[in-house]
Amino acid sequence: MGTDLYTDMCYIKYAKTRRMENSAHIVVIGAGIVGVSAGIWLRRKGFEVTLVDKDAPGEGTTSGNAGVLAACSVAPVTAPGMIAKSPGLLLDPNFPLFLRWSYLHKLTPWLVKYLSNANDADTRRIAAGLAPLTTDAVAQHSALIASTDAASWLQKSDYSFAYAARANFEADAYTWGLRRDAGFVPELVEGPEVREREPLLADEIGLLAVMRDHGYLRDPKEYVKALARVFEAEGGVYRQCAVKDLSLSNGHVTAVQTDKGALPCDSVVLAAGVWSKPLADKLGLKVPMETERGYHIVFKNPSETLNGPVMVAAGKFVATPMADGLRCAGIVEFGGLQAGPSTKPLALLEKVARATFPTLEFRGIDTWLGHRPAPSDSLPLIGEIGSTGVVAAFGHHHIGLTSGPKTGRLVADIVARTGGSNLDLTAYSPNRFN
Repeated sequence: MGTDLYTDMCYIKYAKTRRMENSAHIVVIGAGIVGVSAGIWLRRKGFEVTLVDKDAPGEGTTSGNAGVLAACSVAPVTAPGMIAKSPGLLLDPNFPLFLRWSYLHKLTPWLVKYLSNANDADTRRIAAGLAPLTTDAVAQHSALIASTDAASWLQKSDYSFAYAARANFEADAYTWGLRRDAGFVPELVEGPEVREREPLLADEIGLLAVMRDHGYLRDPKEYVKALARVFEAEGGVYRQCAVKDLSLSNGHVTAVQTDKGALPCDSVVLAAGVWSKPLADKLGLKVPMETERGYHIVFKNPSETLNGPVMVAAGKFVATPMADGLRCAGIVEFGGLQAGPSTKPLALLEKVARATFPTLEFRGIDTWLGHRPAPSDSLPLIGEIGSTGVVAAFGHHHIGLTSGPKTGRLVADIVARTGGSNLDLTAYSPNRFN
């Protein structure tokens, strides 16, 4: 799979004007960034494609993230030392990690597996697996949206990490080492130049570690909706319906059962995020995956904003200038899919955001809760589940928006059984959990 944008644009133009139709019918379950991207790339390979979701495109987890195309996002949360630190962090009301204690008994089996990766060898293994999916993110998004209306939502930019001082930056040396191994070395900006770069930041921010060649989406929800329109314009079909079950014959999928009837198919792409787990269970794949509840707040009509996305290290949140205001996204909470938003995570996020941007004035705040799909080993599931004809494309944890278009391309190659990519997909095989 090439990442040369000129080559990709030529291929897309060819695919649109002289598509060789494939009689196989593919149903893609999930209309977030991964599912819509897969649908587009499958159409460009000539397949008949139906995209289904219980909601409109872009309404799920994709809609509420920080919007950053985080090419340097190769470091998993499970770094060495996490096991020793976790109890203290959970009890610290000023640290952005929360747990609904009534959920702990359900969380524990997954948590034990998750924390077992909090060592140097596994952290480096996971980082090596994440890098091929993230490092060319801007090029992959650009290839997907070339010559389409969706292109207007992508903004190329730097991605800055804000620290109080150099000592705080140096305390993150392990994580920066993983990024360096993936080819990302920051430019360090200190002193008065910090405010010259980002005037909105508080005086307490004394250092920016600036990553070049990144980007962000001015509105992730509208971006995915625009991609869905591209999908339909290129011949795909979208149906809003709830998936109830999968029908199989001799172990191979033959139809997707929905609340609006059956959709016969030759193959399925399962890209429904954390909601993919029940369907994977039906196929005999018991994925150790939990929902990591994430929050954002949007300061609407801000008096001033940032020049690009900023990760605020002390608060563990990302602030991004978006079409509807300044979005601050972060917080990790474990509490399952059913419970509504918690007040304490939102209160903490607002408090640290106000402290980071003390001169900010705005006209109201919007809040949001979403569900990141978190496999126990922090690597997504990309590949056919057994020999079922169901291709997994879920479990992207913190890199879903970043790596969605590339995952969509990989999935299209898997369905077509073509060698479009020379990437070894073993690390992402869903069958690793069997």
